[in-house]
Amino acid sequence: MKIVFMGTPDFAAGALEALIKAGHEITAVVTQPDRAKGRSKELLPSPVKVCALEHGIPVMQPRKIKTPEGVEELKRYPADIYIVAAFGQILSREILDIPRFGCLNIHASLLPRYRGASPIQHVIIDGEKKTGITIMQMDTGIDTGDMLYKKEIEIAPDDNYETLHDKLMLLGGEAIVEALALLEAGKLTPEKQDDSASCYASLIEKNMGEIDFSKSAVAIDRLIRGMTPWPSAYTFYQGKQLKIWKALPAVTEKALGRMPGEILKVDKESVTVSTGEGSLKILELQLEGKKRMSAHDFLLGIRMTPGDMLGSVSETQ
Repeated sequence: MKIVFMGTPDFAAGALEALIKAGHEITAVVTQPDRAKGRSKELLPSPVKVCALEHGIPVMQPRKIKTPEGVEELKRYPADIYIVAAFGQILSREILDIPRFGCLNIHASLLPRYRGASPIQHVIIDGEKKTGITIMQMDTGIDTGDMLYKKEIEIAPDDNYETLHDKLMLLGGEAIVEALALLEAGKLTPEKQDDSASCYASLIEKNMGEIDFSKSAVAIDRLIRGMTPWPSAYTFYQGKQLKIWKALPAVTEKALGRMPGEILKVDKESVTVSTGEGSLKILELQLEGKKRMSAHDFLLGIRMTPGDMLGSVSETQ
């Protein structure tokens, strides 16, 4: 098939690589403009652009693909179908109608659950046991089109955003290649989404990572994993931000008379904190201005004692 591919981050680049290896002709790639990153503000290309250039594929980087100029440029590239994965722009009906097979989206959840921008983080935070990839026929709504093909995986108890993202990146590449083979053979049957079964995975923002120790240890552990490595889960210790990178929940009753966020125990390998239900054993952390490190290394330089409090200033007073 002749394909125009639209995508931006690593998740999309994995699918692009899979399509190229499967022998599909990628006539053009559409991705977001280069972004300034780091202190130097150097303009860096998206992972999808890097992949396209490595394979000699023409690249479009419109600020808005829906403009008349963007649409006209898009029409210059022959395509049977458009494949979209985490592109970052909304497509107009005019664009959706250009290729004869329309536009397919590689979505990182089992639709109709977790429509929206951040499904990978939300399935972990919400405690889902499985997730997967849905290949969807795009329409003008946000992840509301007909479902064409699904592949699912189990969410491991220690999966965080990074590990689950990488698993789904590979699965997305497999799913789109398999779905296109079925499409060419006329073996895909569209399935309408049940809107009543849907939920929206809103864009993850930094302030969503602040830990509320009145919640259960299990819920806090899910938040930490869902926010690792970005934007990270955090609390405060002695007025400084403290990022929590790895922890283990202990499902026991809350210690009698102990406040949520109170340090219960400090040993050579961990710091145990009281929560609203059970306790949380912190294994990796990072104090503001310091590097990420194991609890063992952290405690060599920072003194924590039972009775100290973690939490915002107002919570610890």
